[in-house]
Amino acid sequence: MWAELSRAHAGRADALTAGHRARKARGERHAVEDFLFEYYTTRPSLLRRWHPGPGVTLEPADGAPAPQHAWRWYATGPDGAVSLDVAAFLAERGDTVAFVDRLLTATASRPAFAGCFGLHEWAMVYRQGEHRHPLPLRLGQARTDEVVEAHPITCTHFDAYRFFTPAAEGLNRVRPTRASQTDLEQPGCLHANMDLHKWAGKLGPAVPGELALDCFELARDVRLLDMQASPYDVSSYGHRPVAVDTSEGKAEYVRRQRGFAERGAVLRRRLLDVCAALLATAPEERRPRAGSVTGRTVGP
Repeated sequence: MWAELSRAHAGRADALTAGHRARKARGERHAVEDFLFEYYTTRPSLLRRWHPGPGVTLEPADGAPAPQHAWRWYATGPDGAVSLDVAAFLAERGDTVAFVDRLLTATASRPAFAGCFGLHEWAMVYRQGEHRHPLPLRLGQARTDEVVEAHPITCTHFDAYRFFTPAAEGLNRVRPTRASQTDLEQPGCLHANMDLHKWAGKLGPAVPGELALDCFELARDVRLLDMQASPYDVSSYGHRPVAVDTSEGKAEYVRRQRGFAERGAVLRRRLLDVCAALLATAPEERRPRAGSVTGRTVGP
């Protein structure tokens, strides 16, 4: 059974990364689709690795242990059964697990805010001669600056805010910092939902393969809207703009943003379940929330 799950996972991962791998081989770059691999340093070879998650034991096949036996943070029993070594994983990543648990719990506790209209991307090019992406601005620099100045900027995500141009920083209604991340992130934020892919990666082999790829797919879909609604002209990639400088564009942005928030809420809950399963085995001081590890065995 685990062999079939592993093959299916690898096939799904390969399909998701095919474009990026082909472009990399040709020395090309895609400003929309390659973001997940560059910014999040996602490695296709690691994304295609199937992990069963904590509490799952993989039985040997034909007398040989599952491939995971050679991977980091896995343990192999005398009978050849392989499972995640939760104690070893927590010894090295316990602080990370606890942080992810706190951040996702806090984010899930807040209502989704849908009034930012993706203007964080506009603030990243405000009054700037050179831009991060090799794409023209859809409205040109002067008109782009006017859009920024005509709208309230309300970005709660530090890793978006830190790329604001110096002239745009003071226009934001809040001042996100790394220290205030847990206090500010909210489930309507495109980048907070895209980051579920990052947190799945931080939790590494503790995240079941299906969940890891679900988070990647959400991040891929969010990234598309992020760039469609940006000031960049993405028509060269075959994408139409979501013109948030218009009422129609704002309405479309909010509709799709809410859809991503719903998908993100489900994945956030699943990641929190992973944290709970891990932290249930940790020392008391590492347990910010209750949980339990449910053991099961998967045959080959």
